Amino acid sequence: MSAEPLSRPRIVAAAIDLIEREGADAVSMRRIAADLGVGVMSLYNHVPNKSALLDGVAETVLSKIEFIDDPDAGWPDRVRAQALAFRQIAHHHPRCTMVVVSRRLQSTAGLPAVERALATLHSAGFDGRDALRVLRVFIAYIVGSLLREVGVTPTFAPVHCSDIQVGDVDPLLFPRVNGVAAELAECDHEAEFAFGLDLLIQAIAVRLAG
Repeated sequence: MSAEPLSRPRIVAAAIDLIEREGADAVSMRRIAADLGVGVMSLYNHVPNKSALLDGVAETVLSKIEFIDDPDAGWPDRVRAQALAFRQIAHHHPRCTMVVVSRRLQSTAGLPAVERALATLHSAGFDGRDALRVLRVFIAYIVGSLLREVGVTPTFAPVHCSDIQVGDVDPLLFPRVNGVAAELAECDHEAEFAFGLDLLIQAIAVRLAG
């Protein structure tokens, strides 16, 4: 049994570790207690139930986002930096990121990242409602890229997908697929993410100009 005092941050950290190892479905108060080497009832002094524990996971992961934000930079550079910061955390905690996007925030612990993103979009010229809609588009893009890159099922368990194998494609039946067969067999995820991010930022700029 660890000599470290039991606390909410310690319990949440144990849940994060468990989720990244085995997926969110593995989380239970009994399992967390066993991993920490404590009695299950002792957890309830710090976390009332599993739902609150998963809320804590979501808030903690969001609070880990570290922005290097230059207030003098243009909004495209600021949006890009914030998206990359979110991607970094999502890549480091892929299973927990799925918990983040599936839950409503129940406290202010995870709000600084949201506030900063909305403030940046407001400075670009979007009002509150449209800023939120744009933020949701970016989150959807980041999470979608994460799903493609690391593979996550609806139960948050990773799936190790092999590269696409096009085999001997008949160029007469599938001329376009055959033309990119080599590219289909590999993927530079960072380059693909940067390409898509640039497209989103350009689309936002066009909407603002309109």
